[in-house]
Amino acid sequence: MLPTDLLSYRQNGEEIHPKRLNLDRDNQRIARDLINMFADAVGETQGELDRRLLEFEGDSPDYRVKRGLAHILKSSFCTIEIVSPLEPPMLRQEVFTLAAQSVPHPETTATTLETVAHQLTQEQGKTITPAQVREGLYADLQENRILTQFDAPDADALLHRYNLSQVQGIFYRASEIIINAHRNVPGQYKLLFRYLKLFSLMSYIEGDADYGFTITIDGPTSLFKPSTRYGLAIAKLIPALLHVTKWSLKATLQNRDFYTGKPKPGRFGLNSDCGLVTHYPPGKPYDSTIERAFADRWDSLHTEWRLEREVDLIPIPGSVMIPDFRLVHPDGREFLLEIIGYWRPEYLRKKFSQIRRSGCDRLILAISERLNLERAGVRPLDIPLPIVWFKEKLQPKAVLEILESP
Repeated sequence: MLPTDLLSYRQNGEEIHPKRLNLDRDNQRIARDLINMFADAVGETQGELDRRLLEFEGDSPDYRVKRGLAHILKSSFCTIEIVSPLEPPMLRQEVFTLAAQSVPHPETTATTLETVAHQLTQEQGKTITPAQVREGLYADLQENRILTQFDAPDADALLHRYNLSQVQGIFYRASEIIINAHRNVPGQYKLLFRYLKLFSLMSYIEGDADYGFTITIDGPTSLFKPSTRYGLAIAKLIPALLHVTKWSLKATLQNRDFYTGKPKPGRFGLNSDCGLVTHYPPGKPYDSTIERAFADRWDSLHTEWRLEREVDLIPIPGSVMIPDFRLVHPDGREFLLEIIGYWRPEYLRKKFSQIRRSGCDRLILAISERLNLERAGVRPLDIPLPIVWFKEKLQPKAVLEILESP
């Protein structure tokens, strides 16, 4: 994402409009020039790369666009590392301690570097040259770090990322966001809710999978103290939202007037026809190794029960519960399976509270015996649902016995 000083937007009344780049020839040329510049800089220092980027910006009025594109390339597509035969602070100590034992002189300096290089060669079992020692002394300085890898995007992908980043920056100062998602397949909702959980966003969810969901998210400026980290977490949700087919979003913003410095309210809207392109993958097939192993073993069973990942969403007040699997029989019977593995006490209390409030009578619980439920203050035996206890692996046969029981 882009830092605040590289964001560009205009305000029409209370409406905020972030700047977006057209995928035209001029912008594609700028993007290609930058991509080539980074590709040519592999193996060179960050200081050298920054010098070339500064020359590329020149005194043109679109320098902020070039700087923004370069920032995205550097932060998302580059690997920049400290390259040194030894951790630079330790290397400096070795060299300076040895150098202090002789009178400063070009010849003694060379001797010192050769001596340290010889010692490191013996310790590491590979050849270390005096030049590598010299270059490694201050390799931890920002300008001396080395661009070791560059995963070059194409020009359009870079421009799409820039446009998405401009929109994401709007949410740094959001006080409230309301998302309406409707007419989507359950898997899309499931992915979106998992990202809400991943980024620890304070949200209230209403609705169901048939009619859609309304998600209200408290923004960073609604906290007792505005949090940049929380604002970044909300911004990270936007690429996940782009995986949902039908949605609309309204955000209330708290900006500051450029001249007076006083709070200035703003509004921003977005929907599924926005034309933005996500760089997030469509989602992991499984949330844990327990789930993956269970699904793999289920396939080896000779049973008519079919295991599905696209599960029903169970709405509960202020949230939604997303079981891990659905089990379907050809005669129409269906059960949902929730696997409760390795989680913190706070999560366990919330999970069992959700189960109690769901009122779902076709839910099977698989609970790890390794969980300290007593410490978490939960009593699963009070829940009138079938339970499968497991240790390291959840055995499909144990679940199948419940499904086939009278």
